[in-house]
Amino acid sequence: MRELNGSAMICEALKEENVKIVFGYPGGAALNIYDEIYNQKYFKHILVRHEQAALHAADAYARMSGEVGVAIVTSGPGFTNTITGLASAYSDSIPLVLISGQVANSLIGTDAFQEIDAVGISRPCVKHNYLVTCIEELPRILKEAFYIAKTGRPGPVHIDVPKDVSATLGAWEYPKQISMKTYKPVYKGNSKQIKKFAELLKEAKRPLFYLGGGCVSANASEYVRELVSLTKIPVVETLMALGTLRSDDALNLKMAGMHGSYSANMALSECDLLVSIGARFDDRITGKTSEFAKHATIIHVDIDPSSISKIIRAHYPIVGDVKEVLKELLEELKKEEFHADFSQWHETLRRYNELYPLCYEDSNEVLKPQWVIQECARLAPEARIITDVGQHQMWVAQFYPFNYPRQLATSGGQGSMGYSLPAALGAKLAVGDEVVVNFVGDGSILMNIQELMTAYEYGIKTINIILNNAFLGMVRQWQSMFYKDHFSETDLSLQADFVKIAQGFGCEGYQISTKEEFSKAFNEALKSDKSSLLNVLIDRFEDVLPMVPAGGAIYNMILPKAKDKQ
Repeated sequence: MRELNGSAMICEALKEENVKIVFGYPGGAALNIYDEIYNQKYFKHILVRHEQAALHAADAYARMSGEVGVAIVTSGPGFTNTITGLASAYSDSIPLVLISGQVANSLIGTDAFQEIDAVGISRPCVKHNYLVTCIEELPRILKEAFYIAKTGRPGPVHIDVPKDVSATLGAWEYPKQISMKTYKPVYKGNSKQIKKFAELLKEAKRPLFYLGGGCVSANASEYVRELVSLTKIPVVETLMALGTLRSDDALNLKMAGMHGSYSANMALSECDLLVSIGARFDDRITGKTSEFAKHATIIHVDIDPSSISKIIRAHYPIVGDVKEVLKELLEELKKEEFHADFSQWHETLRRYNELYPLCYEDSNEVLKPQWVIQECARLAPEARIITDVGQHQMWVAQFYPFNYPRQLATSGGQGSMGYSLPAALGAKLAVGDEVVVNFVGDGSILMNIQELMTAYEYGIKTINIILNNAFLGMVRQWQSMFYKDHFSETDLSLQADFVKIAQGFGCEGYQISTKEEFSKAFNEALKSDKSSLLNVLIDRFEDVLPMVPAGGAIYNMILPKAKDKQ
């Protein structure tokens, strides 16, 4: 048995967990850890320029790779800067391990320099957290952290390591397995409930599959596609589930919810059987809960028992891993030929889609954001897509054709502005030679624009498209619709020169106001070996439609013009 100090134990644990990339930022309480990082050869450390960026980069690395993302920071403000990233990962069930330095045990509680109650602060936005008080418990805690982060419903785990622990020698024996009495995720669903599930699918007249991010995190897309192909039951997806089913599948009604398609929201409102698979019924999907799927029997499949009937009562709850439950369901359905006829239901939904498709009025006078997104999809059809938060996020969800799981990384549950630029770096490090395109707003880009320096230093090539309407666009849209055009603190007409900023960070910069300029610049960005920033000037007052007003029923949408009136 070897004897190692705490910092060496951390590096050895990362090696044991096959961690390839670590994002971080050093500081006093983490100096011992960083001294060990200097000497190790197991993983690559990426120095971000802000601790928030370390978490967003690790988050997107996890989303794209399916592995646990890792970040290391120091104490005090170094740690507090990570809270937005932790909260974003927690809301979206992303597996992360954050290791933060802390002042020495003897100084905890004395208001020492850069001391903060990190464990107390992180508790509401992590799956679990630890304060390591002695070297003897560090190997177990490291193993448990990775185990908890990636099992059950995934999520971030925080380990706070006092400086004396990171320097103290102790016996190094990394546990091979973890067994925790108070944490035992259930993977296999109840067989009786699954048989009932199969019966209900056959009996329904207007059934609907409602897919959530759990389909992606469980790597269940293959089974979802087989189930849909077998049953011919239509599907709606949440923002987090995009790509689970191909966008061009005839049964895919696209994204549902506040900015979902008309046919998706009407399907949710009129179905008689709603099957939620790895989704959590958040308010952006349900709208007014008393009106949500009120005619439907509800089946809810989720690995997290606390999510079932939390918001919408499930008549048939099934606790289990989505992949395992669907595998057993398919076996049950294949025992005899599936005969249900949903043609009338399909026809109803087809008419809804024809009446109010996802559409926009194109223009040769001003660039429309939807056109930019569709042109990007034409030029880079299989790209990995990152978005920040706001109008551009919803336009991408509506108009980019997502065709495979883990194609999209976006901050869904928290809607964290500033997410996408560091996330694009983490995504690119996860996917290697694949194209990574980041759509971001002119408000969001300024929140972590310093990470262009990280991109330049490490040669991380991403294509960053600012859909620039010189507004905080989504807030402006609400002000237009509900606040009498009172554009209180949302006008961003005074702007920096984004091209010069990009060039100052060693990246490519392009100013774009026409379709020809965009296509030319995007192709140049594809060929460049540097990260690129495309500042695309778009229609300032373009709205995201459809839209369900906050708190309203999802069948009451503000809609674009009907197709026959265009």
